[in-house]
Amino acid sequence: MSSTTRTVTKAAGIMMAAIFVSRILGLVREMVIANQFGGGGDVSAYVVAFNLPDILYFLLSSGALSSAFIPVFTEYITKGQDDEAWKVFSILGTFIFIVLGSIVILCEIFTRQIMPLVAPGFVQYPALLEQTIVLTRILLPCQLFFFIGGLIIATLYSRQHFLAPALGPIIYNVGIISGGMLLGSRFGTAGLTWGALIGAFLGNFLLQVIAVRRFGVKFKPSLNLRHPGVVKVGKLALPVLLGLSLPYVDVYINRWFATFLQEGAAAALNYANRLMQMPLGVFAQAAAVALFPTLAAQAARKQMDELKWSINFGIRGILLLTVPSSVLMMVLATPIVTALFQHGKFNAANAAAASSALIFYSIGIAGWSAQAVITRGFYALQETVVPVVAGTVMTLIFIPMNWLFMKPLGHDGLALATSVAAMLNMIVLFELLRRRLGGLNGSLIVRSLIKVTVSSGVAGAVAWGILQVISGHMEMDRPLHALIGVFGAAIPAVLVYMGMVTLLRVDEAHEVWRLVSARLGHRPPAQAMIEAAPETISAASDDEAASP
Repeated sequence: MSSTTRTVTKAAGIMMAAIFVSRILGLVREMVIANQFGGGGDVSAYVVAFNLPDILYFLLSSGALSSAFIPVFTEYITKGQDDEAWKVFSILGTFIFIVLGSIVILCEIFTRQIMPLVAPGFVQYPALLEQTIVLTRILLPCQLFFFIGGLIIATLYSRQHFLAPALGPIIYNVGIISGGMLLGSRFGTAGLTWGALIGAFLGNFLLQVIAVRRFGVKFKPSLNLRHPGVVKVGKLALPVLLGLSLPYVDVYINRWFATFLQEGAAAALNYANRLMQMPLGVFAQAAAVALFPTLAAQAARKQMDELKWSINFGIRGILLLTVPSSVLMMVLATPIVTALFQHGKFNAANAAAASSALIFYSIGIAGWSAQAVITRGFYALQETVVPVVAGTVMTLIFIPMNWLFMKPLGHDGLALATSVAAMLNMIVLFELLRRRLGGLNGSLIVRSLIKVTVSSGVAGAVAWGILQVISGHMEMDRPLHALIGVFGAAIPAVLVYMGMVTLLRVDEAHEVWRLVSARLGHRPPAQAMIEAAPETISAASDDEAASP
């Protein structure tokens, strides 16, 4: 189990570093967009232009392909059947290219007829609708690069190679930034979409092709859909393809409802969501992606105790990082938005709209993060029906929730609905996985969550108090002053949080510190302070399984 922890921690470290760079570039991208185009109709058109491409991704993949493919591919590799693994890869790659290529061409032809269904509120703004149609047609081919690249990335994950996949989003963001800066003055927001298309090709496709060649990739075009491995992938992926799992459609649904509000509503939600995605991507996405191949291998070897330990440790580690992130982003929402975006054409009104949405989005960070690990627990067991059914039911609840919350709260209500649904979905999925595995030692997670929440609350109070003092001496509506306020409040708050988790003896914090110290050659802390006692997981799980 300690070997598993080291493997996952190392992989997560690589992913966190690369995704952190990607998220920083994502912020730079949004700053470029805010500076050049503001937060009005042009940006809303750009944001909503992703709706149709996203729908294709949701309906044809929703992450189902790689989630279903990785366990099957890993199982073949684990058994030494490399040729069969690459046959499955070749068949799926050929099938996806033909089917998705045909669909993209049809969507290019009929974009004008489809768009009123995708962005119905824009019908009242003809110029905005026309602009969205043009941008959508530029973005549609990106899906070919995302799909084929995603299949290649799945093989890299199965081989415990994470660097090239993590670099893909970095190159994608560089593409959008370059498009905005080099082409924006001439082509407007179309420059952003051309940059996205080039970035998708270079980062999500070409780079991955180069990386996978190191592993002796064997691609031979084939449509032998009766191959046992392909059939197995299809059975695993089909429930996801037919479902409307919440993590994949929440952004689209938010955008759909936002088209009925003021022109800048979709833009405000986009800026807020991008900021919320920063800790979600750096911590949750990195940890879940790094953990998944290990879970798949443990499930393939029937190492159920180790699997339980990995999931439990992953959830606790995620909460350790994301709960304080959630609290600090809520406390510092206004100065964060002001510091990052309020320049150029992005004014104080735009900042107010985005910061209020950020507060409500931030509530759900921990929920989104934990379910990223939990769902991969199901996928590692080659069970996709349960999480998709649960996600689909929650999505069906989420849709009217958007409408109800939007009425009194406007675009803030859409953000709040997203967070509430995320928390509920996480709780349901955890309970279902606990029953499937015969226990996950939820009591250990609860104890850890209480300590982390208390520590985060104290850190948040410190940040709020310091921010009030700084606000009394500076004009916080000025970006530079707001930036000083963010760092002046956040740094002491983080130090207080670290002190609190140490004082409260949060085991996973000690375990992470032990691994980092060992890697740097330092003497690890006292054993009593650092051991997470993984052997207690299986014993406690039996008790938990017998409890009501």
